[in-house]
Amino acid sequence: MDFLKRLEEHRSLEKELAWEGTFQEYLQIVKERPWICQLAHARIYNMIKDAGVEEIDGVKRYKFFSSELFGLDRTLEKLVEEYFHPAARRLDVRKRILLLMGPVSGGKSTLVAMLKRGLEKYSRTDRGALYGIKGCPMHEEPLHLIPRELRPEFEKEYGVYVEGELCPYCRMILETEYDGRIENVRVERIFLSEENRVGIGTFTPSDPKSQDIADLTGSVDFSTIAEYGSESDPRAYRFDGELNIANRGIMEFQEMLKCDEKFLWNLLSLSQEGNFKAGRFALIYADEMIVAHTNENEYKAFISNKKNEALHSRIIVMKIPYNLRVSDEVKIYEKLIRQSDLKDIHIAPHALRVAAIFSVLSRLKESKKQGMDIVKKMKLYDGEDVEGFKQKDVTELQNEAPEEGMSGVDPRYVINRLSSALIRTSTRCINALDVLRALKDGLDQHPSITREEKERLLNFISIARKEYDEMAKKEVQKAFVYSYEESARILFDNYLDNVEAYCNGTKLKDPITDEELDPDEKLMRSIEEQIGVSENAKKSFREEILIRLSSYARKGKKFDYTCHERLREAVEKKLFADLKDVVKITTSTKTPDAEQLKRINEVSNKLISEYGYCAVCANELLKYVGSLLNR
Repeated sequence: MDFLKRLEEHRSLEKELAWEGTFQEYLQIVKERPWICQLAHARIYNMIKDAGVEEIDGVKRYKFFSSELFGLDRTLEKLVEEYFHPAARRLDVRKRILLLMGPVSGGKSTLVAMLKRGLEKYSRTDRGALYGIKGCPMHEEPLHLIPRELRPEFEKEYGVYVEGELCPYCRMILETEYDGRIENVRVERIFLSEENRVGIGTFTPSDPKSQDIADLTGSVDFSTIAEYGSESDPRAYRFDGELNIANRGIMEFQEMLKCDEKFLWNLLSLSQEGNFKAGRFALIYADEMIVAHTNENEYKAFISNKKNEALHSRIIVMKIPYNLRVSDEVKIYEKLIRQSDLKDIHIAPHALRVAAIFSVLSRLKESKKQGMDIVKKMKLYDGEDVEGFKQKDVTELQNEAPEEGMSGVDPRYVINRLSSALIRTSTRCINALDVLRALKDGLDQHPSITREEKERLLNFISIARKEYDEMAKKEVQKAFVYSYEESARILFDNYLDNVEAYCNGTKLKDPITDEELDPDEKLMRSIEEQIGVSENAKKSFREEILIRLSSYARKGKKFDYTCHERLREAVEKKLFADLKDVVKITTSTKTPDAEQLKRINEVSNKLISEYGYCAVCANELLKYVGSLLNR
């Protein structure tokens, strides 16, 4: 019943949004809300901007794209700031075809689909509302009714820019039905819709011998020629080509460069002058953003063909590379899995991450910078600081390899292999090792991979396995340390006492003998070395800890090892190093005693309750880490 109620509410909303009136009434709306007359590029730009913008590390992040596209923030910022923004301000950029170029499965089609779906929703909002002449097959802007001679006067009074001319059909009905009285012409609110073919057009190339140019520009309706007497009568013509119906919105050319040349010539005048030729009519004005997509090889072939020179200058190429951030790659896989029917299968923590590591490594280029290897580069791109480099070095690395991300393993391959692993499993749970195995097996079935490329990818699988080994040990380390939390606190307090004595130049008292002792340098270094604090940096590190301790004391807060992220890591690593033998015995013994069994259950429960494991993958993890420690 609730759903039926929602249907009724939806119908009511449709009725509320609908509007119809005369051109005279429309002018009153224009006066109150002048933005309803904005051109297509301005509407698209405002749609993106109205969804919200935030700045992260100096890069603008547009929330409009954030639910579907991951790891492309810099690319999207460039797209919005270098194409949509100037085009919205009516600069010459809007007279260019936007060509998205990039590798397969890089997000080109998703980006265009988001713009289309976004426009459909936006046209139903107050900010995105638009109106058209009722009955016009191209649902054109009613302000085109204003005679050209009166437009400067109108623009001065209303503060609205008018561009374009009436289509042949509207020019005819103005004379025949309204006797030239433009104030009486009926106007209606229109809603952009790809399904209803209003403001959103899509053209897909097929066999050039059978595909007709009418698909783009409309065609003569031969059944009405006898009635109207001429092919040049607008009533005897179907203005239903993709270029006609995309007026006021967006026109997508799928795989544009696969099109036969005759289909591309229409784009020459449409992109530069904003009009195209159809039938036996004068040039027809159309206000639409033209977006196309292609891959790099086809683009290079297109550029090398001298016959295409006229189109070269009318195209703005925007490269859409693969994502190069591991954390964002995981989000891509999560999105694709959410769209599937595999919700009843548990995916262990880090399973998708190892697949993402493998993918991202295949897309990165080796750096010439000293001390920078491909794994460090991957971590740096993902927001981690690595030894000898900081986040400020990322821009320099990106400039060193401008073509980075234009090749490598595509997300579809990974999802295909994940699907294979998900379907095959009998345990209803897959872990990182299952994923790596599936990725490796898939390389044997890939016909287009050369032997050298296969060896390179196998090496990346090996690196991803090593990264997982560290993650697995760290996960078990954290869970075990939790079981020994009291030991961690004692170790931490002991460290703090020694740091305080070291910084203040005092001695410590032995709690049993009352004997005065020097600070325990060996203990302090054994903890600090766990996080790479060098001999030269130890003094400043200890002083920083003491300052933090004093700050907490002044505020009346208790300072424990969880308050300092690096110190927490150091204490946990030190404790784990001390406990390594206990962990080794506990995780790898085939017949655990009561104490070991209790410890395994505690650690397993911790993995399940806090780290996202299920009973199956928690048990597998403990076995695997046990085998790692026994090597």
